[in-house]
Amino acid sequence: MGWFKRSKQNISPDSQKREIPDGQWVKCPECDEIIHVKQHELNLWVCHKCDYHFRIGSDAYISFLFDDGSFKEYDKKMKSGDPLEFTDTKKYKDRINETIKKSGMYDAVRTGIGKINDVKVSFGCMDFKFIGGSMGSVVGEKLARAIDRAYEQKIPMVIISQSGGARMMEGALSLMQMAKTSSRLARLADANLPYISIMTDPTTGGTTASYAMLGDINIAEPKALIGFAGPRVIKETIGKDLPQGFQRSEFLLEKGFVDLVVHRKELRHKISQLIKYMHQ
Repeated sequence: MGWFKRSKQNISPDSQKREIPDGQWVKCPECDEIIHVKQHELNLWVCHKCDYHFRIGSDAYISFLFDDGSFKEYDKKMKSGDPLEFTDTKKYKDRINETIKKSGMYDAVRTGIGKINDVKVSFGCMDFKFIGGSMGSVVGEKLARAIDRAYEQKIPMVIISQSGGARMMEGALSLMQMAKTSSRLARLADANLPYISIMTDPTTGGTTASYAMLGDINIAEPKALIGFAGPRVIKETIGKDLPQGFQRSEFLLEKGFVDLVVHRKELRHKISQLIKYMHQ
């Protein structure tokens, strides 16, 4: 029965396995494809097999949308207070400080001015990793200032939304940001300055009910969840099953709520193309 014996002594169950460093691979939640992080980044965080668009942060959008070295961030260290002294599972003030340390951001939006294919724009980009991209007083104020800069410098405005809605820890103060940003955008429209809104996964709640849907052109990334209330809440409210793909980009495009669904690889070119059409 010698054929059951190992011919080489150095092969054993205790042999060391080749270890793969943590964080070198990601798994696509749509098709289960395993992707190396470097390849993933080069493909703009889109699955090369099924085109699933991963959620990415504001720093990633800035990295591939803007001309190298052209983006200047404004109001970077503006930080939320705690006007209501709100506490749920923890104090709001503690939640803010912990999220700042974890995310490296001071709130859920980055704003600034930069060039996209040599076209100067005022820009705001929300970030889901900061308390679910929720819209509080700082988000509203930073976006209002960004819109004001667009108005003063007579340049286009671009906002990328990625949000769970208004920030409940600030109560009515967060809802007031809907009116603040909407009124600024109305003034921008009166000045015939273009505003392009880009909705990514997810864009919901008060963000959708204000600046996210007020673009001269409303763009969405593929299969992004976009709506006011979530599908589960709507289903429970009306007591009916919802259509397949309800509140996804392609469904909203078909119903006229979105003007374009644009692949992330084409986003930079599409923005500059639209601006050239709209802003001479």
